[in-house]
Amino acid sequence: MKLLYVSARSATVLLNPKGDYTMPSPARLTLNGIDLGEESRSVVSLFDLYPETEYSLVKRQDGEEEEILSFRTEQESVTLDVRRFGAQGNGKTDDTPCLQAAIMCCPEGGRVLLPAGTYMSGPLFLKSHITLEFQKGATLSLVTDQNRYPILPGVTYPTGEGEDLLLGSWEGNPLDSFASALTGIGVEDVRIIGEGIIDGRAQDGIWWVNPKGKYRAYRGHLLFLKDCKNITVQGLTFRNSPSWNIHPLFSEDLSFLNITVEAPSYSPNTDGFDPQSCNGVKMYGALFSVGDDCIAIKAGKIWQGQKYRTPTQNVEIAWCAMLDGHGGVTIGSENAGGVHHVRVHHCWMRGNDRGLRIKTRRGRGLIAVVDDVRFEDVRMENVKMPLVVNCMYFCDPDGHSPYVQSRQPQPLDETTPTVGAIVFERVRATGCRACVGYILGLPERPVQSVTVRDSTFDFVEDAVPLIPAMADGVPAVHNQGIIAQFIDELIVEDVDMDHINGEMVQKLQP
Repeated sequence: MKLLYVSARSATVLLNPKGDYTMPSPARLTLNGIDLGEESRSVVSLFDLYPETEYSLVKRQDGEEEEILSFRTEQESVTLDVRRFGAQGNGKTDDTPCLQAAIMCCPEGGRVLLPAGTYMSGPLFLKSHITLEFQKGATLSLVTDQNRYPILPGVTYPTGEGEDLLLGSWEGNPLDSFASALTGIGVEDVRIIGEGIIDGRAQDGIWWVNPKGKYRAYRGHLLFLKDCKNITVQGLTFRNSPSWNIHPLFSEDLSFLNITVEAPSYSPNTDGFDPQSCNGVKMYGALFSVGDDCIAIKAGKIWQGQKYRTPTQNVEIAWCAMLDGHGGVTIGSENAGGVHHVRVHHCWMRGNDRGLRIKTRRGRGLIAVVDDVRFEDVRMENVKMPLVVNCMYFCDPDGHSPYVQSRQPQPLDETTPTVGAIVFERVRATGCRACVGYILGLPERPVQSVTVRDSTFDFVEDAVPLIPAMADGVPAVHNQGIIAQFIDELIVEDVDMDHINGEMVQKLQP
């Protein structure tokens, strides 16, 4: 066992590093002599702990010798119960001012506590150096009237020689956006923990009607972090977001532990987690089931990417489950600032359209470099398309134009993106349908290197043809191996492909 995180009131423990979202077999846990029952997840969080207290966690599994992990919880200055500030938690009364008052009054090192209840609220704004805890049975239920939502301006230009102030964010551009359920602007050392629920109730409003439209501003999120540092989110369930669920921007040192993110399959653009231009991101033990990509790592569109030149880098995603959703883990397509040093490992994907996916296009820019990305120890079930690298993704209004989609070399200039070294290792996929992998580079700048190693792919024998990558001119296929065009180096080692038709590797000619 390994202690991943501890606060005054909670802890997160890695029970078995060899599992994915679940362990090979369940374990029985005991905390300070109290039986916690059986646990099947590889990463588990413990709540309702006491500050400055010694704890001993015992794990017994399959007759093996018991493991013991000892830890001590941290200090806490004070707990402020939102009920004492007037919050009703009855699902009817507007609790926004009471909740916000408790947050603003909380001193450094303190905890704002939401006990069990349903708290109707508009967007809340976070404060530095505090813990916000949603206990089991507590739900923050968002109001549906858009007139009750503050608007975050996209760009505010300085009156002097300062820098532009970016606040609102919409799909890679600084645009006016509604505030999110929880909004952090320039805060640090914040912990948002507990077994409660953040419910956006988007299905009860108009958020999912004409989803690309603008109603005074663009749709917000359930958690938005801008220019934040040292943030931990632990245990919470995020549900029915107006748009992307969790969206950190220009932030660093972020940890997400044992969270659950869910939305109906029909909900538009409800990505689970979209870090954009962030440094130092950890996602451990999360469960996703959403209407779009489960995780989409981004770095902005070309104006924002080239002006601020801030990549997303040093990202680790591990022991997570991506169930349904268009993509399991995606990089792009808004990656104009670049995406570097990403490791995804020990994850489980089931029922996704595409499993591990990189997407970019002409127009993202010279610093839109995706490099040093490793996908390792990933288990897939009924994922139609396990591996995709697509440099002609047909997003944005000009996505189907000859400029984006031409298979003829275009001039190398400031708009040309790059895909560097990508590694897929120890991927175990069953129930595949289209092809093992589809790699489409640019003729003027091919994908530099893709390695597929020590992996197995088993196909449905009677699969219906599907289009493997979202680019023009890509034919529907089924039961195929790796199809590649415009790539410098393709390494395939120790790979088994069952029930495929034709060669394991097909290199298409221009």
